[in-house]
Amino acid sequence: MAEERYCVIMCGGAGTRFWPFSRESRPKQFIDFFGTGQTLLQMTVDRVRRLVPEEHIIILTNEQYADTVREQLPGVSSEHILLEPARRDTAPAVLWAAHHIAARNPEASFVTLPADHVILKELAFQEALHKGFDFVEKADRLLALGIPTKSPNTSYSYIQKGESVGDIISHIKTIAEKPGREMAEIFVKSGEFLWNAGIYLWKAKSVIAAFNRDVPDMASRFDVPAEYYRGETEMDFISDIYPKTSSLPVEYAIMDRAWNAYVLEADLGWSDLSTWNALHAISPKNKDGNVTQNCRALLYDSKNCIVAAEGDKVMVVAGLEDFIVADTSTALLICPIEAEQRIRNIVNDIRERYGNEYI
Repeated sequence: MAEERYCVIMCGGAGTRFWPFSRESRPKQFIDFFGTGQTLLQMTVDRVRRLVPEEHIIILTNEQYADTVREQLPGVSSEHILLEPARRDTAPAVLWAAHHIAARNPEASFVTLPADHVILKELAFQEALHKGFDFVEKADRLLALGIPTKSPNTSYSYIQKGESVGDIISHIKTIAEKPGREMAEIFVKSGEFLWNAGIYLWKAKSVIAAFNRDVPDMASRFDVPAEYYRGETEMDFISDIYPKTSSLPVEYAIMDRAWNAYVLEADLGWSDLSTWNALHAISPKNKDGNVTQNCRALLYDSKNCIVAAEGDKVMVVAGLEDFIVADTSTALLICPIEAEQRIRNIVNDIRERYGNEYI
């Protein structure tokens, strides 16, 4: 059965909320945040090598990151690196991957997962994916992994559980995208919601059928003979249709609409590592709750801060509480953690005033 299982790693995000460490030219999935010698992408690939044959691991990324992916994953052949000619969110990417895989094995199943998430409970992750594959391979089903909520986090999307079909699997009732604080608190208190991990399992033909049913305009662009998804023909075809395809997340394209969409609840020690605060939450801390990332740092009268720097320099922080201090060779960010959602706007302001050199 493993010979019919594939993994698609989504690796095209820009990661602007991690500025100034994450840049458009080298976003967070290509960064070694923990000083382990492995980037988030490399950690993700290692994690799935135990679940699918190595030759069935596919990297789907933007064409501007082609050289970086090849540099970090020298063992992955060019055939297994799919390059988006334009940014079009996750729905077109998933549909392309489904056709790419179906052209090689019409009965294949695959897991789609982001390249920039952290999973601390590796055995739980493997167990969840084995159960997920077994579930979707038995019938026409689409499956998401849902994480038990621990707080009313406004950075995550939520999945509401519907009718149960087993101990840990339920129908998906609805998907709510990044609610406000008050609504997030209601979600958590209800006990009906899970965090959406952005990890999905399905058969390739089930994905294609769902798009044909729920997003026919998008599906029709990709509806060509299997030969188009092999060799040089594939990129010629994708380069033509992809920029013309609408930008849509897969959650709203099919998962929130499909009659056959389910969620499997799993505690994976998961973080989407979307913000500096998320990195602070999962990192080792000193007695004052401070985190230092890959730098020498002295902190005085400071609590619950995260301090990070590039290069060989000493960071000295005094009198700060709940702050981000992130320093690179060309940019310095000093920002309250509670205001980190403004970083995207800050990046836009920098672009308008100083151009793309610092982005």
